[in-house]
Amino acid sequence: MDTLTLPTFCAKTRCESRQFIKTRVGYWLAARNGGLGKGFGVSVREGEQRLMSDGVTPLRGSGLRSSGLPSSKPALKDPKDLNQLIRKIARQLEPELIEFRRDLHAHPEPSREEIRTTANVYERLQQAGLEPRLLDGTGLICDLGTKAGPRTAIRADIDALPLVDTCERAWQSTNEGWTHGCGHDVHTTVILGTGLVLRELENQGIEVPRTRLIFQPAEEVFPGGSLTVMAQGGLNGISRIASLHCEPKLEVGKIATRVGPITSATDEVEVTLVSTGGHTSRPHLTGDVVFALGEVITQVPSVLGRRLDPRSGVNLTWGMVHAGEARNAIPAEGMVAGTLRCLDVRAWERAGHMLDEAITQVVTPYSVDVTLRHVRGVPPVENDLAVTNDLMDAARAVVYPENVEPTEQSLGGEDFAWYLTKVPGAMIRLGTRAPGAPLGDLHQGALDVDEDAIEIGVRVFTKFIMG
Repeated sequence: MDTLTLPTFCAKTRCESRQFIKTRVGYWLAARNGGLGKGFGVSVREGEQRLMSDGVTPLRGSGLRSSGLPSSKPALKDPKDLNQLIRKIARQLEPELIEFRRDLHAHPEPSREEIRTTANVYERLQQAGLEPRLLDGTGLICDLGTKAGPRTAIRADIDALPLVDTCERAWQSTNEGWTHGCGHDVHTTVILGTGLVLRELENQGIEVPRTRLIFQPAEEVFPGGSLTVMAQGGLNGISRIASLHCEPKLEVGKIATRVGPITSATDEVEVTLVSTGGHTSRPHLTGDVVFALGEVITQVPSVLGRRLDPRSGVNLTWGMVHAGEARNAIPAEGMVAGTLRCLDVRAWERAGHMLDEAITQVVTPYSVDVTLRHVRGVPPVENDLAVTNDLMDAARAVVYPENVEPTEQSLGGEDFAWYLTKVPGAMIRLGTRAPGAPLGDLHQGALDVDEDAIEIGVRVFTKFIMG
């Protein structure tokens, strides 16, 4: 894994530099609460005016309450009571965290445009007496804990998906065409809640191990926001890292994980074929783009299946195809696009060359020109043995051993994998299905979660940090 080359991150997205977007986060904070824009040189009025000129309405006064928890209590005399104290604090915070999650769900934001989300997390951490640091663009990191020893990072992804929200809840998305259909609202809330519990433990005189909270933008796009975090020093001084993912097929109260690969390598593939076009009555006088596309769609996955070890789980699936507008005209251009997924990182490293070769061989007889756009996405998430065991121990302490289950490797991709090319780490799957509810899936507009999962996730990650 250490030999993998990380993709280069483009500093500009939608004609806005990362620094400009970061400044817009400052405007948001200044417009929301006087003084919270400190360091940006922006007054409340100026921030409000600049946000409104960008088409963003500042919601002054919408910040969440502070926890209201008592502070400066003496340290625990019996370490065995720590689990009960964590549970007590998490439950006191639970109503606020549910409110926070619902607000996130109602206001989903696209990758690298998570301005409101970043500002809300930043503000709540400041209210707790912490000193978060904004990343260039969107997202932030926040360090806490003073106990001697290595620093552990815990990461949440904060972006949404371009899907219509059909959850039919009071907190249904108000940003048309966007929704938290992958559970990132839950991820963000769990890591925020963990930070707040850890901070309250410090307030009560309990020494907390050195910890970094990472709120990462742009997990849903290539190249992923993990590369942005790493490029800005987000892993500097980190000895291990952990994360979570909602699992709507797993009942709330259950945790699942595994040692080794838990997700797959995932790439984007787009094939464009071009010819002169012509009449369907004379296909021999032109390159038949439609027929050639059909060959690409059916033959290329088969070629890869015979050229790569079947144990590597190579899966090329097409999700989009377009060619032509008339039934009696052979078009001059056609396109097919999909994803290439591999369970094994070594097969992933070989697949690019073989894909190009297979497509060229398949279309050569049809006199068409071919262009392949193959975007390398993410390697598999490979859970480290020691970190996975520590997470499983924490989960067993919270939900009892019988509710901690092994899980299979999925064909989904996760840019959390890039962190694991630099430091050991692991990911768990957090059960979010309400008891008796039908099985759901991710990346659906109707995704709904049992919010009891939030407190469970907070307690698991707090226990993981505290040991």
